[in-house]
Amino acid sequence: MDMRLDFFARPVSAKALKHIVSAGKAVADSTLPRATLELVALRVSQINGCGYCVDMHTKDAVHAGETPQRVNLVAVWREATVFTDAERAALELAEQGTRIADAAGGVPDEVWANAAKHYDEDQLAALVSAVAVLNALNRLNVITQRPAGDYQPGQFG
Repeated sequence: MDMRLDFFARPVSAKALKHIVSAGKAVADSTLPRATLELVALRVSQINGCGYCVDMHTKDAVHAGETPQRVNLVAVWREATVFTDAERAALELAEQGTRIADAAGGVPDEVWANAAKHYDEDQLAALVSAVAVLNALNRLNVITQRPAGDYQPGQFG
């Protein structure tokens, strides 16, 4: 597959990407646990079919110390016993926030309430922001057909 457009090479898209990445940095600097952020990033990317981001977040998760078992089970987290209740709540919120167009009412109150049992308001804000940023990045990569496979952990800082 050939990439349709190099987002880094065009002035307008490079500037837009810089701001999106800055938002992601704010999330990364939050108190949301790194493992939770990596699991959420991977699940959102799986749902959106973003091969580049699945490659990136799989490698980043393992590089950050996540076990291959947990990484491999993210796609079936409901059936897996390796995730904490807090991680399950974050994954559910991420899924509902990513599939927002599929649900007429948006994210259900019970999904939000469950996440709020495990995360404080700053962490919830980081989680919601992460889902939004990841969805934006997934869409950029899917639309431009950025190929997967050559990402190296830490490549973008």
